[in-house]
Amino acid sequence: MKNFSPFGLIVPEILLPKKEIPLKQWAVVACDQYTQDRDYWKRSEAEAAGASTLHLILPEVYLNDQDKPQRIQQIRSAMKSYLAEGIFREPYEGFIYLERTTQYGRVRKGLMVAVDLESYEWKPFSKALIRATEATIPDRIPPRMEIRRGATLELPHIMLLVNDKAGVLVEACGKAVKSQSVAPLYQGDLMMNAGSIVGYSVDGSLLDSCYTALEQLAQENTSALGDTFLFAVGDGNHSLATAKAVWDEFKEKELATGKSLADLEACALRYALVEIVNIYDEGLTFEPIHRVLFGVEAASVMDFCQSKLGGAVEAVASAEELASLVEHSTNNFGFVFVDKSGTQHFYCLKTEIKELAVSRLQPVLDEFLTGKADSEIDYIHGSDEVFRLGAQDGALSILLPPVAKDSFFGTIGGGGPLPRKSFSMGEASEKRFYLEARKI
Repeated sequence: MKNFSPFGLIVPEILLPKKEIPLKQWAVVACDQYTQDRDYWKRSEAEAAGASTLHLILPEVYLNDQDKPQRIQQIRSAMKSYLAEGIFREPYEGFIYLERTTQYGRVRKGLMVAVDLESYEWKPFSKALIRATEATIPDRIPPRMEIRRGATLELPHIMLLVNDKAGVLVEACGKAVKSQSVAPLYQGDLMMNAGSIVGYSVDGSLLDSCYTALEQLAQENTSALGDTFLFAVGDGNHSLATAKAVWDEFKEKELATGKSLADLEACALRYALVEIVNIYDEGLTFEPIHRVLFGVEAASVMDFCQSKLGGAVEAVASAEELASLVEHSTNNFGFVFVDKSGTQHFYCLKTEIKELAVSRLQPVLDEFLTGKADSEIDYIHGSDEVFRLGAQDGALSILLPPVAKDSFFGTIGGGGPLPRKSFSMGEASEKRFYLEARKI
Protein backbone atom coordinates (compact mmCIF):
# COMPACT_ATOMS: atom_id res chain seq x y z
CA MET A 1 0.00 0.00 0.00
CA LYS A 2 1.22 3.50 -0.86
CA ASN A 3 2.73 5.66 1.86
CA PHE A 4 0.75 8.92 1.81
CA SER A 5 2.92 10.71 4.39
CA PRO A 6 4.40 13.14 1.78
CA PHE A 7 0.90 14.61 1.58
CA GLY A 8 0.21 14.64 5.33
CA LEU A 9 -2.21 11.71 5.02
CA ILE A 10 -2.54 8.07 6.03
CA VAL A 11 -4.90 5.31 4.95
CA PRO A 12 -7.15 4.90 8.02
CA GLU A 13 -9.04 2.02 9.53
CA ILE A 14 -12.62 3.25 9.52
CA LEU A 15 -15.49 2.00 11.64
CA LEU A 16 -18.97 1.97 10.13
CA PRO A 17 -22.26 0.99 11.76
CA LYS A 18 -23.68 -2.42 10.96
CA LYS A 19 -25.86 -2.36 7.86
CA GLU A 20 -29.05 -3.04 9.80
CA ILE A 21 -28.68 0.31 11.62
CA PRO A 22 -30.48 2.97 9.51
CA LEU A 23 -28.35 5.99 8.64
CA LYS A 24 -31.35 8.19 9.44
CA GLN A 25 -30.99 7.01 13.03
CA TRP A 26 -27.20 6.74 13.17
CA ALA A 27 -25.88 9.95 11.59
CA VAL A 28 -26.33 13.42 13.14
CA VAL A 29 -25.21 16.86 12.02
CA ALA A 30 -21.98 18.54 13.15
CA CYS A 31 -21.99 19.56 16.82
CA ASP A 32 -21.27 23.22 16.02
CA GLN A 33 -24.57 23.73 14.18
CA TYR A 34 -27.89 24.95 15.61
CA THR A 35 -26.06 26.34 18.64
CA GLN A 36 -29.06 28.51 19.56
CA ASP A 37 -31.70 25.90 18.76
CA ARG A 38 -32.18 23.38 21.57
CA ASP A 39 -35.40 22.26 19.96
CA TYR A 40 -33.47 20.98 16.94
CA TRP A 41 -31.35 18.75 19.15
CA LYS A 42 -34.39 17.57 21.12
CA ARG A 43 -36.03 16.53 17.87
CA SER A 44 -32.78 14.83 16.85
CA GLU A 45 -32.93 12.74 20.01
CA ALA A 46 -36.33 11.40 18.95
CA GLU A 47 -34.99 10.40 15.51
CA ALA A 48 -31.82 8.92 17.04
CA ALA A 49 -33.57 6.38 19.26
CA GLY A 50 -31.25 3.37 19.45
CA ALA A 51 -27.61 3.25 18.38
CA SER A 52 -26.62 6.71 17.11
CA THR A 53 -23.64 9.04 16.85
CA LEU A 54 -25.74 11.51 18.86
CA HIS A 55 -24.67 9.52 21.94
CA LEU A 56 -21.00 9.90 20.96
CA ILE A 57 -20.81 13.70 20.60
CA LEU A 58 -21.54 16.82 22.65
CA PRO A 59 -23.64 19.35 20.71
CA GLU A 60 -22.21 22.80 21.38
CA VAL A 61 -25.63 24.07 22.42
CA TYR A 62 -24.90 22.21 25.69
CA LEU A 63 -21.25 23.20 25.98
CA ASN A 64 -21.78 25.69 28.81
CA ASP A 65 -24.46 23.73 30.69
CA GLN A 66 -23.79 22.66 34.28
CA ASP A 67 -24.21 18.99 33.41
CA LYS A 68 -21.37 19.02 30.86
CA PRO A 69 -19.12 16.71 32.96
CA GLN A 70 -21.92 14.15 33.18
CA ARG A 71 -22.55 14.40 29.44
CA ILE A 72 -18.85 13.82 28.70
CA GLN A 73 -18.83 10.78 30.96
CA GLN A 74 -21.91 9.42 29.20
CA ILE A 75 -20.18 9.92 25.84
CA ARG A 76 -17.12 7.96 26.96
CA SER A 77 -19.31 5.17 28.33
CA ALA A 78 -21.30 5.00 25.09
CA MET A 79 -18.10 4.79 23.03
CA LYS A 80 -16.85 1.85 25.07
CA SER A 81 -20.18 0.05 24.95
CA TYR A 82 -20.53 0.54 21.19
CA LEU A 83 -17.09 -1.00 20.68
CA ALA A 84 -17.88 -3.89 23.04
CA GLU A 85 -21.41 -4.62 21.87
CA GLY A 86 -20.73 -5.05 18.16
CA ILE A 87 -22.42 -1.88 16.92
CA PHE A 88 -19.69 -1.50 14.30
CA ARG A 89 -18.70 -3.73 11.39
CA GLU A 90 -15.15 -5.02 11.05
CA PRO A 91 -12.78 -2.08 10.48
CA TYR A 92 -12.46 -1.03 6.85
CA GLU A 93 -8.97 0.03 5.71
CA GLY A 94 -9.00 2.53 2.89
CA PHE A 95 -10.35 5.88 1.79
CA ILE A 96 -14.08 6.42 1.20
CA TYR A 97 -15.51 8.30 -1.77
CA LEU A 98 -18.85 9.84 -0.85
CA GLU A 99 -21.62 11.86 -2.41
CA ARG A 100 -23.87 13.98 -0.22
CA THR A 101 -27.15 15.15 -1.72
CA THR A 102 -28.55 18.03 0.33
CA GLN A 103 -32.15 19.01 0.83
CA TYR A 104 -31.56 21.76 -1.75
CA GLY A 105 -30.69 19.22 -4.44
CA ARG A 106 -26.98 20.03 -4.46
CA VAL A 107 -24.55 17.09 -4.65
CA ARG A 108 -21.23 17.49 -2.84
CA LYS A 109 -18.46 14.97 -3.48
CA GLY A 110 -15.85 14.07 -0.87
CA LEU A 111 -12.98 11.76 0.00
CA MET A 112 -12.70 10.45 3.56
CA VAL A 113 -9.05 10.13 4.71
CA ALA A 114 -6.98 10.66 7.86
CA VAL A 115 -4.52 13.54 8.24
CA ASP A 116 -1.25 13.58 10.13
CA LEU A 117 -1.56 16.35 12.73
CA GLU A 118 2.18 16.94 12.38
CA SER A 119 1.36 18.32 8.91
CA TYR A 120 -1.27 20.77 10.18
CA GLU A 121 -0.88 24.17 11.82
CA TRP A 122 -3.59 26.73 12.58
CA LYS A 123 -1.32 29.60 13.65
CA PRO A 124 -1.11 32.56 11.24
CA PHE A 125 1.43 32.55 8.42
CA SER A 126 2.08 28.84 8.77
CA LYS A 127 3.79 27.09 5.86
CA ALA A 128 2.34 23.70 6.76
CA LEU A 129 0.72 21.38 4.21
CA ILE A 130 -2.63 21.83 6.00
CA ARG A 131 -3.60 25.34 7.15
CA ALA A 132 -6.52 27.13 8.76
CA THR A 133 -8.78 29.28 6.61
CA GLU A 134 -10.14 31.52 9.36
CA ALA A 135 -8.68 32.92 12.55
CA THR A 136 -8.60 30.30 15.31
CA ILE A 137 -9.71 31.42 18.78
CA PRO A 138 -7.35 29.75 21.29
CA ASP A 139 -9.89 30.05 24.14
CA ARG A 140 -12.25 27.73 22.26
CA ILE A 141 -9.76 24.85 22.30
CA PRO A 142 -9.43 23.84 26.02
CA PRO A 143 -13.17 23.08 26.55
CA ARG A 144 -13.09 20.82 23.50
CA MET A 145 -9.94 19.10 24.72
CA GLU A 146 -11.93 17.88 27.72
CA ILE A 147 -14.11 15.88 25.35
CA ARG A 148 -11.32 14.38 23.22
CA ARG A 149 -9.06 13.44 26.16
CA GLY A 150 -9.88 9.93 27.22
CA ALA A 151 -12.22 9.30 24.28
CA THR A 152 -11.87 5.90 22.60
CA LEU A 153 -13.43 7.02 19.31
CA GLU A 154 -13.33 10.06 17.07
CA LEU A 155 -16.07 11.04 14.64
CA PRO A 156 -15.29 13.67 12.00
CA HIS A 157 -17.14 16.76 10.88
CA ILE A 158 -13.94 18.35 9.56
CA MET A 159 -13.86 19.25 5.87
CA LEU A 160 -10.60 20.07 4.10
CA LEU A 161 -10.60 22.03 0.86
CA VAL A 162 -8.23 21.14 -1.97
CA ASN A 163 -7.31 23.53 -4.77
CA ASP A 164 -8.08 21.22 -7.69
CA LYS A 165 -9.56 23.07 -10.66
CA ALA A 166 -9.14 20.06 -12.99
CA GLY A 167 -10.81 17.64 -10.54
CA VAL A 168 -7.97 15.12 -10.62
CA LEU A 169 -8.46 13.89 -7.03
CA VAL A 170 -12.01 13.64 -5.65
CA GLU A 171 -13.93 13.84 -8.91
CA ALA A 172 -11.60 11.49 -10.78
CA CYS A 173 -11.74 9.04 -7.87
CA GLY A 174 -15.53 9.10 -7.99
CA LYS A 175 -15.61 8.34 -11.70
CA ALA A 176 -13.20 5.44 -11.22
CA VAL A 177 -15.20 4.04 -8.30
CA LYS A 178 -18.48 4.16 -10.19
CA SER A 179 -16.94 2.53 -13.27
CA GLN A 180 -16.35 -0.59 -11.16
CA SER A 181 -20.07 -0.93 -10.34
CA VAL A 182 -19.32 -1.96 -6.74
CA ALA A 183 -21.93 -1.90 -3.99
CA PRO A 184 -21.65 1.10 -1.66
CA LEU A 185 -20.29 0.77 1.86
CA TYR A 186 -23.26 2.77 3.08
CA GLN A 187 -26.28 4.50 1.59
CA GLY A 188 -29.38 6.14 2.99
CA ASP A 189 -31.36 9.20 3.96
CA LEU A 190 -30.26 11.55 6.75
CA MET A 191 -32.41 12.71 9.64
CA MET A 192 -34.28 15.99 9.85
CA ASN A 193 -34.84 16.15 6.07
CA ALA A 194 -31.14 16.85 5.48
CA GLY A 195 -30.89 14.86 2.25
CA SER A 196 -29.05 11.60 1.64
CA ILE A 197 -25.53 10.15 1.45
CA VAL A 198 -23.73 7.28 -0.25
CA GLY A 199 -20.14 6.10 0.29
CA TYR A 200 -17.90 3.73 -1.68
CA SER A 201 -14.65 1.95 -0.83
CA VAL A 202 -11.43 3.34 -2.27
CA ASP A 203 -8.64 0.77 -2.01
CA GLY A 204 -6.16 -1.19 -4.13
CA SER A 205 -5.39 0.46 -7.47
CA LEU A 206 -7.77 3.31 -6.65
CA LEU A 207 -5.43 4.38 -3.87
CA ASP A 208 -2.56 4.38 -6.37
CA SER A 209 -4.55 6.78 -8.56
CA CYS A 210 -5.20 9.03 -5.56
CA TYR A 211 -1.47 9.07 -4.84
CA THR A 212 -0.69 10.14 -8.41
CA ALA A 213 -3.31 12.90 -8.23
CA LEU A 214 -1.88 14.16 -4.94
CA GLU A 215 1.60 14.29 -6.45
CA GLN A 216 0.24 16.53 -9.20
CA LEU A 217 -1.66 18.76 -6.78
CA ALA A 218 1.33 19.10 -4.46
CA GLN A 219 3.43 20.29 -7.37
CA GLU A 220 0.77 22.75 -8.54
CA ASN A 221 0.30 24.16 -5.04
CA THR A 222 3.97 24.67 -4.17
CA SER A 223 5.03 28.32 -4.01
CA ALA A 224 8.16 29.87 -5.45
CA LEU A 225 9.62 29.72 -1.92
CA GLY A 226 9.18 25.94 -1.83
CA ASP A 227 6.31 25.59 0.67
CA THR A 228 3.33 23.46 -0.33
CA PHE A 229 -0.21 24.55 0.63
CA LEU A 230 -2.16 21.37 -0.13
CA PHE A 231 -5.25 21.58 2.08
CA ALA A 232 -7.23 24.37 3.76
CA VAL A 233 -9.60 23.66 6.65
CA GLY A 234 -13.05 24.63 5.39
CA ASP A 235 -15.20 23.40 8.29
CA GLY A 236 -14.28 22.15 11.75
CA ASN A 237 -11.17 24.28 12.23
CA HIS A 238 -11.50 24.34 16.02
CA SER A 239 -12.13 20.59 16.10
CA LEU A 240 -8.93 19.94 14.14
CA ALA A 241 -7.06 22.44 16.33
CA THR A 242 -8.34 20.53 19.37
CA ALA A 243 -7.15 17.20 17.95
CA LYS A 244 -3.73 18.74 17.40
CA ALA A 245 -3.64 20.19 20.92
CA VAL A 246 -4.44 16.80 22.46
CA TRP A 247 -1.80 15.15 20.27
CA ASP A 248 0.82 17.79 21.14
CA GLU A 249 0.05 17.34 24.84
CA PHE A 250 0.48 13.56 24.59
CA LYS A 251 3.54 13.87 22.35
CA GLU A 252 5.31 16.20 24.77
CA LYS A 253 4.91 13.70 27.61
CA GLU A 254 6.13 10.81 25.45
CA LEU A 255 9.15 12.71 24.12
CA ALA A 256 10.08 13.59 27.69
CA THR A 257 10.48 9.86 28.39
CA GLY A 258 13.12 9.58 25.66
CA LYS A 259 10.95 8.46 22.77
CA SER A 260 11.40 10.00 19.33
CA LEU A 261 8.74 11.29 16.96
CA ALA A 262 9.39 8.26 14.77
CA ASP A 263 8.51 6.02 17.73
CA LEU A 264 5.08 7.66 17.81
CA GLU A 265 4.31 7.24 14.12
CA ALA A 266 1.71 4.54 14.76
CA CYS A 267 0.00 6.40 17.61
CA ALA A 268 -3.69 6.84 16.80
CA LEU A 269 -3.84 10.26 18.49
CA ARG A 270 -1.43 11.59 15.87
CA TYR A 271 -4.13 11.42 13.19
CA ALA A 272 -7.65 12.72 12.57
CA LEU A 273 -10.39 11.67 10.17
CA VAL A 274 -11.44 14.35 7.67
CA GLU A 275 -13.35 14.71 4.43
CA ILE A 276 -11.51 16.28 1.48
CA VAL A 277 -13.68 18.39 -0.84
CA ASN A 278 -12.62 20.19 -4.01
CA ILE A 279 -13.11 23.92 -3.56
CA TYR A 280 -14.41 23.98 -7.15
CA ASP A 281 -17.09 21.35 -6.49
CA GLU A 282 -20.33 22.76 -7.89
CA GLY A 283 -22.21 21.26 -4.94
CA LEU A 284 -20.12 23.30 -2.49
CA THR A 285 -21.60 26.74 -2.00
CA PHE A 286 -19.56 29.55 -0.49
CA GLU A 287 -21.75 32.20 1.07
CA PRO A 288 -20.38 35.52 2.33
CA ILE A 289 -21.14 36.46 5.91
CA HIS A 290 -22.26 40.09 5.95
CA ARG A 291 -21.62 42.73 8.61
CA VAL A 292 -23.91 45.06 10.52
CA LEU A 293 -22.64 47.88 12.72
CA PHE A 294 -24.70 49.42 15.50
CA GLY A 295 -24.24 52.81 17.14
CA VAL A 296 -22.27 54.33 14.26
CA GLU A 297 -22.65 57.27 11.90
CA ALA A 298 -23.04 55.77 8.44
CA ALA A 299 -21.23 58.48 6.48
CA SER A 300 -18.19 58.23 8.77
CA VAL A 301 -17.97 54.48 8.21
CA MET A 302 -18.28 54.80 4.44
CA ASP A 303 -15.67 57.57 4.29
CA PHE A 304 -13.29 55.54 6.44
CA CYS A 305 -13.73 52.41 4.31
CA GLN A 306 -13.17 54.36 1.12
CA SER A 307 -10.02 55.98 2.50
CA LYS A 308 -8.59 52.57 3.45
CA LEU A 309 -9.84 50.44 0.55
CA GLY A 310 -9.81 52.96 -2.29
CA GLY A 311 -12.46 53.06 -4.99
CA ALA A 312 -15.52 55.23 -5.33
CA VAL A 313 -18.79 55.45 -3.39
CA GLU A 314 -21.92 55.75 -5.53
CA ALA A 315 -25.55 56.24 -4.51
CA VAL A 316 -27.87 53.45 -5.68
CA ALA A 317 -31.60 53.80 -6.33
CA SER A 318 -32.91 50.55 -4.84
CA ALA A 319 -32.12 47.47 -2.78
CA GLU A 320 -32.42 45.32 -5.90
CA GLU A 321 -29.87 47.40 -7.79
CA LEU A 322 -27.44 47.35 -4.86
CA ALA A 323 -27.78 43.57 -4.45
CA SER A 324 -27.04 43.08 -8.15
CA LEU A 325 -23.99 45.37 -8.08
CA VAL A 326 -22.49 43.49 -5.13
CA GLU A 327 -23.54 39.93 -5.89
CA HIS A 328 -22.20 40.08 -9.45
CA SER A 329 -18.79 41.34 -8.36
CA THR A 330 -15.90 40.18 -6.21
CA ASN A 331 -14.85 43.58 -4.88
CA ASN A 332 -17.93 45.78 -4.37
CA PHE A 333 -19.42 46.56 -0.95
CA GLY A 334 -23.01 47.66 -0.30
CA PHE A 335 -24.01 50.04 2.51
CA VAL A 336 -27.60 50.13 3.80
CA PHE A 337 -28.92 52.55 6.45
CA VAL A 338 -31.73 55.01 7.29
CA ASP A 339 -31.36 58.71 7.96
CA LYS A 340 -33.05 60.69 10.73
CA SER A 341 -36.17 61.12 8.62
CA GLY A 342 -36.52 57.35 8.28
CA THR A 343 -35.57 57.27 4.60
CA GLN A 344 -33.51 54.22 3.60
CA HIS A 345 -30.32 54.81 1.62
CA PHE A 346 -28.21 52.48 -0.51
CA TYR A 347 -24.59 53.09 -1.48
CA CYS A 348 -22.05 50.96 -3.30
CA LEU A 349 -18.29 51.16 -2.73
CA LYS A 350 -16.65 49.97 -5.93
CA THR A 351 -13.02 48.96 -5.40
CA GLU A 352 -10.15 47.37 -7.30
CA ILE A 353 -9.42 44.78 -4.61
CA LYS A 354 -7.95 41.60 -6.11
CA GLU A 355 -7.87 39.31 -3.07
CA LEU A 356 -10.87 38.06 -1.09
CA ALA A 357 -12.88 41.16 -0.17
CA VAL A 358 -13.53 40.19 3.45
CA SER A 359 -9.80 39.86 4.11
CA ARG A 360 -9.45 43.58 3.37
CA LEU A 361 -12.68 44.83 4.90
CA GLN A 362 -12.62 43.28 8.39
CA PRO A 363 -9.32 44.86 9.52
CA VAL A 364 -10.68 48.23 8.38
CA LEU A 365 -13.87 47.78 10.42
CA ASP A 366 -11.85 46.62 13.44
CA GLU A 367 -9.72 49.77 13.18
CA PHE A 368 -12.78 51.99 12.85
CA LEU A 369 -14.44 50.46 15.92
CA THR A 370 -11.34 50.68 18.13
CA GLY A 371 -12.10 52.81 21.17
CA LYS A 372 -15.81 53.18 20.31
CA ALA A 373 -17.40 51.54 23.35
CA ASP A 374 -20.95 52.43 22.26
CA SER A 375 -20.55 50.76 18.86
CA GLU A 376 -20.62 47.06 18.03
CA ILE A 377 -20.51 44.67 15.10
CA ASP A 378 -22.49 41.55 14.30
CA TYR A 379 -22.25 38.95 11.54
CA ILE A 380 -25.28 37.92 9.53
CA HIS A 381 -26.22 35.39 6.86
CA GLY A 382 -28.41 36.27 3.91
CA SER A 383 -28.95 39.50 2.00
CA ASP A 384 -32.54 39.80 3.27
CA GLU A 385 -31.17 40.37 6.77
CA VAL A 386 -28.78 43.01 5.41
CA PHE A 387 -31.67 45.12 4.20
CA ARG A 388 -33.90 44.41 7.20
CA LEU A 389 -31.27 45.40 9.75
CA GLY A 390 -30.15 48.33 7.63
CA ALA A 391 -33.63 49.81 8.09
CA GLN A 392 -33.16 50.12 11.85
CA ASP A 393 -32.15 53.39 13.50
CA GLY A 394 -28.44 53.60 14.29
CA ALA A 395 -27.54 50.53 12.22
CA LEU A 396 -25.39 50.28 9.12
CA SER A 397 -25.47 47.02 7.17
CA ILE A 398 -22.61 46.10 4.85
CA LEU A 399 -23.33 43.68 2.02
CA LEU A 400 -20.27 41.64 1.01
CA PRO A 401 -19.64 40.15 -2.44
CA PRO A 402 -19.49 36.41 -3.12
CA VAL A 403 -16.39 34.50 -2.04
CA ALA A 404 -14.13 34.11 -5.07
CA LYS A 405 -12.90 30.53 -5.18
CA ASP A 406 -10.07 31.44 -7.58
CA SER A 407 -8.39 33.72 -5.05
CA PHE A 408 -9.15 31.67 -1.91
CA PHE A 409 -5.91 29.69 -1.59
CA GLY A 410 -3.78 32.58 -2.85
CA THR A 411 -5.17 35.00 -0.26
CA ILE A 412 -4.56 32.59 2.63
CA GLY A 413 -1.17 31.47 1.31
CA GLY A 414 0.02 35.06 1.04
CA GLY A 415 -1.71 36.70 3.98
CA GLY A 416 -2.52 33.95 6.46
CA PRO A 417 -5.97 32.89 7.73
CA LEU A 418 -8.97 35.01 6.86
CA PRO A 419 -10.68 37.16 9.50
CA ARG A 420 -13.32 35.60 11.71
CA LYS A 421 -16.73 34.96 10.15
CA SER A 422 -15.47 35.27 6.59
CA PHE A 423 -17.63 32.73 4.82
CA SER A 424 -20.08 29.89 5.28
CA MET A 425 -19.95 26.61 3.36
CA GLY A 426 -23.62 26.05 2.66
CA GLU A 427 -26.59 26.03 5.01
CA ALA A 428 -26.57 24.42 8.46
CA SER A 429 -28.36 21.27 7.25
CA GLU A 430 -25.71 20.83 4.53
CA LYS A 431 -22.86 20.52 7.01
CA ARG A 432 -21.09 17.22 7.50
CA PHE A 433 -22.95 14.52 9.42
CA TYR A 434 -21.16 12.21 11.85
CA LEU A 435 -21.18 8.79 10.26
CA GLU A 436 -17.71 7.22 10.12
CA ALA A 437 -15.60 6.62 13.23
CA ARG A 438 -12.02 5.67 14.14
CA LYS A 439 -10.42 4.25 17.26
CA ILE A 440 -8.11 6.64 19.06
